[in-house]
Amino acid sequence: MAETKNTKGAPVASEHNQNEALVLKYKNLIIGIICAVIVCVGVGFFVKNCTTEQFNTASTDMAKAQEYFSRAILSSDSALFVKALNGDSISTGFVAAAEQGGEVGNLAKLYAGLCYAQLGKMQEAANYLEQFDGVDDEMVSPAALGALGNVKAALGQLDEAVATLVKAAEKADNNTLSPQFLIQAGDILESQGKKEEALKLYKQIKAKYVNSVQYRSIDAYIERVK
Repeated sequence: MAETKNTKGAPVASEHNQNEALVLKYKNLIIGIICAVIVCVGVGFFVKNCTTEQFNTASTDMAKAQEYFSRAILSSDSALFVKALNGDSISTGFVAAAEQGGEVGNLAKLYAGLCYAQLGKMQEAANYLEQFDGVDDEMVSPAALGALGNVKAALGQLDEAVATLVKAAEKADNNTLSPQFLIQAGDILESQGKKEEALKLYKQIKAKYVNSVQYRSIDAYIERVK
């Protein structure tokens, strides 16, 4: 690891390396709760927003891709993410399905973005996730925004990452997703030396999300940036 020295000659981590560590960290954060939410409630979101004909078509075209995706999430097998994206000899992958338009194509864009993120292809992931229209779904839409925020962080686009994660937290407005996104945004702000801005987000968790898992440890975050 490259180092810089302070005036007394003691080595300290450079800002570049701190940001690099943050980028590597966020490459691994997308899979957890965000993908879990989308796997669990994504079908319900799809049914609600599709006509019967669209749903039947998508069930035929994308069922295998969704199966590959779910198996990949459980196993972290990159080959399965590739199959989910590109399909196989008898089924359509998310990339081809995304070109169909409508709700079928919309959902495929979300899945494609998550697959690319898991494969470490963050720019491709961002391209698809930015195209996804989450409408007003209470869980999938903010989860997708949170995924995009994590991708932006992995790309080193830290200001955009913070803005997207805060937006995702506001859109979710629940004890499951919102505190997680606010913690992530605060973490990024701390890496940028913006402790006052991070403090505001941590205090928001303290005041609003008292039944969240993150509430139990939020005092430590607050003390750290004071």
